[in-house]
Amino acid sequence: MAMSHGLDHIVHAVRDLDAAANCYRRMGFMLGARNRHAWGTHNQLVQLPGFFMELLTVAEPDKLTGEGFPALFGDFNRQFLARHEGLSFMMLESGDVLADAAQFRSAGIARSDALTFERAGKGTDGSTVTVGFSLAFACDPLAPEIGFAVCRQHSPQLFWNPALQQHANGSTGIAGAVLVAENPTDHHIFLTAFSGVRELHAGSGLLTAPTARGDIRIMDRAAFQTRFGLEPPDTSGGARFAAVRFTVRERTALHNALAAGGIPFSEHMGQTVIAPAAAMGATVVFEGPDFGG
Repeated sequence: MAMSHGLDHIVHAVRDLDAAANCYRRMGFMLGARNRHAWGTHNQLVQLPGFFMELLTVAEPDKLTGEGFPALFGDFNRQFLARHEGLSFMMLESGDVLADAAQFRSAGIARSDALTFERAGKGTDGSTVTVGFSLAFACDPLAPEIGFAVCRQHSPQLFWNPALQQHANGSTGIAGAVLVAENPTDHHIFLTAFSGVRELHAGSGLLTAPTARGDIRIMDRAAFQTRFGLEPPDTSGGARFAAVRFTVRERTALHNALAAGGIPFSEHMGQTVIAPAAAMGATVVFEGPDFGG
């Protein structure tokens, strides 16, 4: 039986990592140090409780050789960035990657067996530590522009840093991820198998998988435009990963942080929305208890 997964992290692929880090700082987020993968991608992370945004660039493309992570993650993002910047990968938390990989094979959505890697990181005291991860990749043929995987951390006590989770914009957690598709119901079988959520919620132009940490919403183009007041990304080649939703404590701190950073935003249906033009190809949404809507 499939196990239910919460959101673990989301990859925001960019061509200029320094510019992306500056953009997120101007949105009021605190970021960690720059990290490097053996296959040539570099990242910087925005931590929230149990979840992180991974700002990622392909800094050393000559290292993208071989199978496994160089192909499934590195080259996938290289090809993505050849077309556009934005949200490229959704990673869900795994309690047992080997079991999840077997479940993906059984469901016909597997793209890999369980894979493991390590990299250097910064500990809470500033020292260099080694953090490790195991992942299993999945594939939705109707969403070739989106990477999917589950992830388990080997040494979470070395990874999470409460000091990096104190954000000027008041962000407290991940509310969810938003995909756009021509017909959301076409992705029902994949989303059930990938998320482990057995009962999806269907609405007008909307399919939702409520997970243990945030929800996964697949919207049709009209529903996305209605909900966020923005033109959705091009879905002629398949579903796209369009938006990430954060929870914040209250509106004033958020708006003060965005104003201080010179980040343009709109208020729409009880949400604060930052358009892709201002957020390097991603729609960034904030919502909270005092927002209404």
